[in-house]
Amino acid sequence: MTRLESRARLFACCLSALAGFVDAIGFIQSGGFFVSFMSGNSTRLGVGVALHAMDAAAAGGIICCFLGGVVGGGLIGARFEARRPAAVLLFIAVLLGLAALLRLLGSLVPAIALLALAMGSANAVFERDGEVRFGVTYMTGSLVRVGNGMVGAILGRDGNGWTGYLLLWLAFVAGAVTGAASFGSGNSTTLWAASGAALLLGLVSLKLFPRVAP
Repeated sequence: MTRLESRARLFACCLSALAGFVDAIGFIQSGGFFVSFMSGNSTRLGVGVALHAMDAAAAGGIICCFLGGVVGGGLIGARFEARRPAAVLLFIAVLLGLAALLRLLGSLVPAIALLALAMGSANAVFERDGEVRFGVTYMTGSLVRVGNGMVGAILGRDGNGWTGYLLLWLAFVAGAVTGAASFGSGNSTTLWAASGAALLLGLVSLKLFPRVAP
C-alpha cells in the first residue's frame, strides 16, 4: 500500500466515523429511520407500503434526499475536481450546519432531509471516474470484503487489504456510539460539532492530498 493510499484509508475512516455519528443522531431524531443507511430505509419503505403508508412516505422521502445528495456531491466534486475532497466536505459542512439551525428552530423534518443530503454527498469525496473508492456511509460492502478476506486468510491466500475495511466499519460504529451518547445526553451542539468536523476534514484534505490536475 502506498503512503498516499494509507492516508486515504485513514481519512476515509475519519469520514466514516462522522457518517456514523450523523446517522445515529438522524436515527434517534426520526424515530427509527436512517440518514446514511439506505438498505434499512428500503426495507422500511417496503414494509410501510404493505402495513403503514406514513412510514413508507418517510422512508421514501429520505431515500430521495440521500440520492439528491449523491447527485449534488458528485456534481460539486466534478466541478472542483482538483480539490474534490475539500469542496464536497465544505458542502457537507454547510448542509449539517443548516440542519443544526433548523433543529434549533424546531423544524425537524427539513433538518432530517438535510442530514440525508449530507450523507449522500459524503460518498462523492472518494469518487473517481464514476466509481466510489471507499463507501463511507454504507457498511454492508465493507463487511462482505472483511468476510472474503477472512476466507482468503483461512485458505492461505496473500494479502490483508481487508483489514482496512474492518477499520472502516469499526470507525462507523465508534462514530455511531459517540453520536448516540452525545445526543442522548441532551447535548444540543451535536450537529454543530458534526458540521465543524466536516469543515475540519475539508481543511485537512487540502494538506493531506496533492492537488489533482483538472
